[in-house]
Amino acid sequence: MRARDALPAQLRTAASAAIAATLSGRSDFTAAGVVLLTLPFGSEWDTRLLLSAALAQGKTVAVPRVNPERRMLDIHAVCDTDSEIAPGYRGIPEPRADCPPVALASIDWVLVPGIAFDAEGRRVGYGGGYYDRLLPLLEKGAARVAGAFELQLVDRVPAAPHDTTVDAIVTERRTLESPPRA
Repeated sequence: MRARDALPAQLRTAASAAIAATLSGRSDFTAAGVVLLTLPFGSEWDTRLLLSAALAQGKTVAVPRVNPERRMLDIHAVCDTDSEIAPGYRGIPEPRADCPPVALASIDWVLVPGIAFDAEGRRVGYGGGYYDRLLPLLEKGAARVAGAFELQLVDRVPAAPHDTTVDAIVTERRTLESPPRA
């Protein structure tokens, strides 16, 4: 994470724009009606660019809200990040609790966050296991795609049997398609 934190603002802005442009042009994204996106936290790439593209394409945009009691993510629809988003669990931007819930079965496409990724689609998350618990609950056909800075790619991510993979990783330089999920 230190390398990501050290990225100059100008490079972060340019890389974020490139990642968002590639993601929003993917056929799995353009075909999706309901997309689950994260909001940027700390030195992550600016996912708000993808959120704006999704809204412009007429998609329902779902955003997770941490439910610490259940250790799960509650999913809510957002249309306006200015009025419907506020700092939540650990200061992470989240939808307000009064935003409408989104059924997991309706989600067609998921932006999966992480600290590091490898070419096999394995990821290192932030340690809470929230996405490892959420992803198996989604429809099998829902695309799982990560956006990351090139410097977040590593040779190999250690994985446990319960760890979930992503279908593709998009960086500012390239797209890595992972082996098909079982």
